[in-house]
Amino acid sequence: MPRKILKPRERRSLPDPHFKYGSVLVSRFINRINFEGKKSLAERLIESAFGMIKEKTKEDPLVVFNRAMENAKPLVEVKPAVSAARPIRSPCRSARNAGRALAMRWIIHFAREKTGKPFPARLAEEILAASRKEGSAIKKREDTHRMADANKAFAHYRW
Repeated sequence: MPRKILKPRERRSLPDPHFKYGSVLVSRFINRINFEGKKSLAERLIESAFGMIKEKTKEDPLVVFNRAMENAKPLVEVKPAVSAARPIRSPCRSARNAGRALAMRWIIHFAREKTGKPFPARLAEEILAASRKEGSAIKKREDTHRMADANKAFAHYRW
């Protein structure tokens, strides 16, 4: 029994005040791109990618980015469960933040996987493709939905 009264932590993310886009989602995206603690480099990469998006689409890059995140976010995911000493994959709804985290992870992963262009160009292409419901991140989302649909017989194993 703790002697101190435990208070629930406030888990409110604030946008980075130094970055020009005042969005929590963009701040989390920057932190996810962050490599070896070089946050200023990650901010420059995002800034140049957003500049390329603005050139190509002639609209606000924040709107395109939010649309891409919504399109790439999975609605369901499969989680491992054990039934009769046999591992199965049981579908369940993904939480809002978990879906966003997966969308960010997929977009960054597929942008890093491409070759031949600098990273900001690859990232801009992947964000634009996701905003148009195309690209590798959307394919990964569809594969996840297809896997959950194939395993819907095991949905009652999640509790």
